[in-house]
Order: sequence, then structure tokens, then C-alpha cells
Amino acid sequence: MTTNAFAAGAYAAIQNMGRTPAAGLAGAGAGESGFTQLLSSALDGVSEAGKRADGQAMAAAAGKANVVDVVTAVAESETAIQTLVAVRDRVISAYEDIMRMQI
Repeated sequence: MTTNAFAAGAYAAIQNMGRTPAAGLAGAGAGESGFTQLLSSALDGVSEAGKRADGQAMAAAAGKANVVDVVTAVAESETAIQTLVAVRDRVISAYEDIMRMQI
């Protein structure tokens, strides 16, 4: 999956998150909520990008892959990690804002 496809998939998941507002509350004990699924798919995407980068590096070390493919895979992995870190930072910031609210 390319970085653009990863970003497009994450964006589509975010757009569909609010479609069923009661599903996240009613099904919290029975299954995963939309936000949990979104985070899970994002983590899976980052993991897959890392595995592809590792596979390309191993193939290049064995002389079976082009260096350009390795650099591309590593750059995609780096972009996916940077995106995940940015989302994490925004979630933490939102949590801190909520905790500062007065009741």
C-alpha cells in the first residue's frame, strides 16, 4: 500500500466514523468502536510499511532488489510513522484540553 493509499484509507475511515453515533456506545462491550478500528488499521498500516521496508532491505542485501525500491519502501515507512506520531500528538493534546475543562 502506498503512502497516498494509506492516507486516503485513513481519511475515508475518519469520514465514516460519525455515521452511526450510537454504535460506538451501544457496542462498546461487544465489539470495537469506530475509533478503535481506525487506530487499529492505522497501526496495521504502519506495521506493514515497516515489514515491506525490512523485506526490501533484506532483498537488497541478498542482491535481489534494486536500491531505489529499498529507499522508496523506507521513505513510505518513515512517512507512515510520522503520520502516526502526529495523530498521537493531536490525541494527547485533545485529552489535555478536556482535562483542563472546568465542570
